[in-house]
Amino acid sequence: MWKTAPGSTDRLLQLCTAYFSLYVLNGMFAKIFTGGYPLHMPEISYLFNNTLGGSGIALLVVFALGWFKLKSNRLVKWGPFNVPSEVAYIIPSGICTAVVIPTTTLMYTLPISVMVAMVIMRGSIIVISRAIDEVQIRQGILKKRVYAEENWAVVFALLAVATNIVLLPLVTYLEGHGIPAAHWVGLRPGAAKGSFDFLHSAQAMTIMGLYVSAYMIRIYIMNYFKNTRGKGVPLDNKGFFAIEQIAACVAMVLMVLFFFYGSPAFGWTSTPLQQFHSAVLHPDLNSILSGIPYGVLAFFSVFIFMFKGRTATFAGLVNRLTSLLAGTAATLLMFFVFHAAFPTLQDWASVFFILVAVYFLARAEKKRIAELQKVGELAPVK
Repeated sequence: MWKTAPGSTDRLLQLCTAYFSLYVLNGMFAKIFTGGYPLHMPEISYLFNNTLGGSGIALLVVFALGWFKLKSNRLVKWGPFNVPSEVAYIIPSGICTAVVIPTTTLMYTLPISVMVAMVIMRGSIIVISRAIDEVQIRQGILKKRVYAEENWAVVFALLAVATNIVLLPLVTYLEGHGIPAAHWVGLRPGAAKGSFDFLHSAQAMTIMGLYVSAYMIRIYIMNYFKNTRGKGVPLDNKGFFAIEQIAACVAMVLMVLFFFYGSPAFGWTSTPLQQFHSAVLHPDLNSILSGIPYGVLAFFSVFIFMFKGRTATFAGLVNRLTSLLAGTAATLLMFFVFHAAFPTLQDWASVFFILVAVYFLARAEKKRIAELQKVGELAPVK
């Protein structure tokens, strides 16, 4: 076993290794089931089955290990029960999680170019994390400062996320002069055309608004929980995850019931809703099992976001950069295993920017460890 101490760099690397490995596996499953390598099913159907399997395994672990017994600052009366006071805001975080899970897939189902929209959705997590640090510092909740190295990491992380957008003007110019630049970088011809159509789509803007708003609330709550532990009260991330996951599952069940019974009642006949209705009636065991890595990686995602002694900026960057690298690794493995498309030029440009961001994060981590050891929040390395 790789034994590590809470709050140490080794523990962070341990979490990132697990998160990366599971994210690669989950990414490959998504491509296998929805991209025809070798299976194919509608994205909505895969989302339902994959989420069913992932949520099921998460709940199984939560109840089997008793994680829901949260170590609280104080207990409050809810009718005849004494419950942790933190439940009042962890439940809303779970509802936000239930909103985040389907919105990315829903965006891809729209009959418009959503490339720029997806860049905004991915980059928003990085920006939100930095903004939350600023808000909580001003509120007196966060007692740490954000290092300059963390700010530089934000810049390069956003460049890593936005490589497609950065290349679009150049691709448009070259294509206008008869040079097939889109093909060189793995974009479809005319990719730049219609890239901002999502701004005129009520559906796209609603989905993106829900995604960004839900993530903003959730990341604020996670960091509020982390930064408001009372003296002697441990940072119980497992308890937080358990209650959040239970709330998310209840919210998703209610959503499923609403859309399943609401579709015929309100006369909704769109193709995604028909696919969703079919998926509920005919669950697919293989794609349900594919949700196991997704359910397990959810643990590590939350534990990284809430990592002890780090700012939201740092933790959010570590989470997003790890997932971005895992996405490229999944594409590379799909190429070698199923002869799928090789990672594009912008994928490798993104990897370069990620590595630069990681360099700045490593420098910030070294400074943070020294700070934590100085104030006694972390034992000195022996």
